[in-house]
Amino acid sequence: MTVRLILAKGREKSLLRRHPWIFSGAVARLEGKASRGETIDVCDSQGKWLARAAWSPDSQIRARVWSWQPDESIDIAFFIRRLQAAQQLRDWLAERDNLDSYRLIAGESDGLPGVTIDRFGQFLVLQLLSAGAEYQRAALITALQHCYPDCAIYDRSDVAVRKKEGLPLTQGPVLGEIPPPLLPITEHGMKLLVDIEGGHKTGYYLDQRDSRFATRRYAEGRRVLNCFSYTGGFAVSALIGGCREVISVDTSQAALDIARQNVALNHLDESKAHYLRDDVFKLLRTWRDKGEKFDLIVMDPPKFVENKNQLAGACRGYKDINMLAMQLLNPGGMLLTFSCSGLMPTDLFQKIIADAAVDAHRDVQFIEQFRQAADHPVIASYPEGLYLKGFACRVI
Repeated sequence: MTVRLILAKGREKSLLRRHPWIFSGAVARLEGKASRGETIDVCDSQGKWLARAAWSPDSQIRARVWSWQPDESIDIAFFIRRLQAAQQLRDWLAERDNLDSYRLIAGESDGLPGVTIDRFGQFLVLQLLSAGAEYQRAALITALQHCYPDCAIYDRSDVAVRKKEGLPLTQGPVLGEIPPPLLPITEHGMKLLVDIEGGHKTGYYLDQRDSRFATRRYAEGRRVLNCFSYTGGFAVSALIGGCREVISVDTSQAALDIARQNVALNHLDESKAHYLRDDVFKLLRTWRDKGEKFDLIVMDPPKFVENKNQLAGACRGYKDINMLAMQLLNPGGMLLTFSCSGLMPTDLFQKIIADAAVDAHRDVQFIEQFRQAADHPVIASYPEGLYLKGFACRVI
């Protein structure tokens, strides 16, 4: 008999709207014993069946819903169906944008909570972020073998969030060949090198694809500063867009070395590209005090907010760094600024930029708004899936 999670009275509303998370405070009791990640049934306070979910006793999110269908089993066939449904969107996007790499599974928004899968050519890079995803590892891998028999699978479940689920961090080849040290992929006509084994996330920030492409529209003839540059995707795009010069700044020399290779790989004018290993906050202050000026600044920092308690501090950080960027821009210059913090609402981020403009004694016009690329969809019942937001701002 399947273990049942009984909700506290009145706590079923979010599930009736198909939100896939059940927090610890909504749980009245667990009828039976379930191991970490095991599939359980979720019922309201009267015992009415609501969903089939994965149990996570160590997390504040006590259960994540796999299915809303009472007759659907969570087995290999289930994962094959989910993968095939997700692939339909990606096939369309890959053909539309001439992509060989994309996010194949975007967790909850593709009906697989806690599962992230990125495809880089013939490599599938897997991140299992929840107890339920880890519990179903074998079934998921078998489903991947069925759907993608020619692809190698590599595990990058080396993410700190697994600790909240009571899980160890794991990394390594799962099936097939080991990825090369740097794998070339294609994105909007650019060739970019991806470090699957040692790079950020699953090797690259696929979610910023559209924003990198948009950079070309603003780059012509401009002096560009690419902050938190990682492996230089924005810099390559700016050079393709005809910028006069681009300076990429990052704390990782390894990332900057790949950025240099990416510029060469695309047969661009290497004399226009420069690389600085430095702390962006400190460097911007130094350059402001020296009167350094740019025409376009790309501000794509790492996540500042890991939990709600950090939101106030993150607001100060975003405000400070955008203020400094505005002070470095020539009148009429463009600031492309982003937040990848899921806990940072878009309207709050826009207000922070407006406040930064006041402190910088500059006026800002919002020209364009950005979000994660379409292979990172947001299902309507799970608005938290929208985590990346950005703005193109004209600073006057």
